[in-house]
Amino acid sequence: MATSILPMILTPDIARLHWFYATLLGAKVVERTPASGAATFLGLRVGDASFGLVAEPNVDLDAPQRMLLAIEVTDVAEVVSRVESAGGTLRGGPNDMPWGQRVAHVVDPDGNALNLIQPLAQPTPQPQSPPAQP
Repeated sequence: MATSILPMILTPDIARLHWFYATLLGAKVVERTPASGAATFLGLRVGDASFGLVAEPNVDLDAPQRMLLAIEVTDVAEVVSRVESAGGTLRGGPNDMPWGQRVAHVVDPDGNALNLIQPLAQPTPQPQSPPAQP
């Protein structure tokens, strides 16, 4: 059984994305490869969540994206106010959603989609059945 999932973001400019996530979300480096010189990997931590940045000079930033990162924050409006100065783009919101979240749609400097989410109320957990096997 899996114990965790660690998202990795491939980027041709690891320093730029590190600055974006550090400036916007307060991301801290918890792992770095190599220890000195140009980084090829940065393990970042925001609150109790971790993700990685991987230097990949040939990544196609124009390729269709199939995932997005949903990042829970305490105040969406405050974080949104810093998106553009950190190098990102606000695509929509913040909007209050019927499922109890305030959501803003953001794109990082490489074009990766992010949803900044803020809980508005504690939803009542609903029992869920496992998905049907394909």
